[in-house]
Amino acid sequence: MKPHADAMLVEQGRIAYIGDESSARRIASFDVEVIDLEESTVLPGFVDGHAHVVGTGEAAGQVNLWGADDVAEIQRRIKQWGDQNPDAPRIIAQGWNHASIPDGMPTRQMLDVVSDRPIYATAYDFHSIWLNSAALIDAEIGDETVSPAGGSVHRDSDGHPTGYIDETAMHRLVWPVLNALVDDEQRDLALATVLELYRQSGVTASTDMALTEEDLAAFVRAEDLGTLTSRIAAFWRIQWSDDPAEALRQVGDVARMALRHNSPFLRVVGIKIMVDGTVDGCTAALGHPYSDGTNANPIWSIEDLAPVVAAADAAGLQVAMHAIGDEAIRVAIGSIEYAVSVNGARSRRHRIEHLEVVGPDEIERLAALGITASMQPVHADPAIQENWRARLGDARINRGFPWPEMTQAGARLVFGTDSPTSPHSPLPNMFVAATRRSALDPSLPANIAAFALPLEEAIVHATRDAAWACQGESSYGSLAAGLWADFIVLDRDIFGRPIDELLDARVIRTVVGGRTVHKVQGAEADRD
Repeated sequence: MKPHADAMLVEQGRIAYIGDESSARRIASFDVEVIDLEESTVLPGFVDGHAHVVGTGEAAGQVNLWGADDVAEIQRRIKQWGDQNPDAPRIIAQGWNHASIPDGMPTRQMLDVVSDRPIYATAYDFHSIWLNSAALIDAEIGDETVSPAGGSVHRDSDGHPTGYIDETAMHRLVWPVLNALVDDEQRDLALATVLELYRQSGVTASTDMALTEEDLAAFVRAEDLGTLTSRIAAFWRIQWSDDPAEALRQVGDVARMALRHNSPFLRVVGIKIMVDGTVDGCTAALGHPYSDGTNANPIWSIEDLAPVVAAADAAGLQVAMHAIGDEAIRVAIGSIEYAVSVNGARSRRHRIEHLEVVGPDEIERLAALGITASMQPVHADPAIQENWRARLGDARINRGFPWPEMTQAGARLVFGTDSPTSPHSPLPNMFVAATRRSALDPSLPANIAAFALPLEEAIVHATRDAAWACQGESSYGSLAAGLWADFIVLDRDIFGRPIDELLDARVIRTVVGGRTVHKVQGAEADRD
């Protein structure tokens, strides 16, 4: 397929032809609407390779702490929201950065600036949460609360909870409290919110990386109503358990879900497993300690993980494993090696998510096994790198997010946003990928400029490759005859203008299955 074309013919929701205009006019056997796009750019709709779809919609209605650079600013924003919403029984916030907190360790006292109601503030990476004193009481977390394996209820020198809770402790002790506060109507509203954001920013498909029963039900309701305007490929998240049979039971459940949910707009395709945490929270499992001498163990050992991966592999499911640190990455790769040894030759498209601290040996191993490298350029934004670099504190900071090494080794590279841990919009994501500069503050110096990619290549990783990685390439992700007509129109030629204009570019039309789901009035010249 040619990388560029003059015309595209759409019929019954699919691309009938793409190539030169004169051929398109000859092929057309029906009356067509002709849209002259002039200097605009037409791209395949973006496919977010890693997102938390409903969570992105929920975050849009919470206190936004992105860019708050110190505790005082965090307190100001929370207090302002509280004053503006006096009847809200709780304050939910998201987006704070560890670098904004002294030593990266928040305390309940810092949030007690509002003491009359619970405050729950999720970190930007969604791997830890910060509670004020009222929220600790609300969540029934106290001196006797036991931290589950793979997470911590952090405590002060007297043994009292500080209000900082991370990883599996957050998942098991706090999230159930918050999830119980959300009903189906609110979940449907959150989904409608993110779908509108997707339409406006050109995301025509997304890969949901933490599917729950409640979120799946919301997707089904939207699909039944015909309001699901982005195609969803979903991975069901499996929690670690000290009972090996529990994880295997969930694998069987997901295999049955995959048979039930396999439509053009909603597919359950696999399982998601958290092998470690994050560098910012010092919970990513590293081969060598952090700068302060500490380290973290993987959440899953290879002995626990390998049978689960092998069972999913045997069931024809994809496996996506969150692994940020090099030790966790080795565990993830080892589990897939085990699956191959047990199940033999078969078609498989397993993935590792994030891969932020990874060495050449691990890259060679994952490429040899055909493992997809799923990464998020926005996580390399220089504006949020201060704490990440300080936590590592050595030569590893010069190898962070080595995207070109993945493809050079022969691995498939996929781009996503991991929203709401980062902004959902794909164009700033592409700016970071193509420049290694900050989309939040473009004046900052590039973060390892040698790892930047050509813009066209970055877009392929965020469209065609992202569709391939969730087995959607025969339906979407490219502009090719026979595929669904999922495409977007930008207001300028992004390949012929300075790269900084990418941050100002607008999506003026979004088309899904041949149907325009977003259009900026007056931005195009329509004619018969």
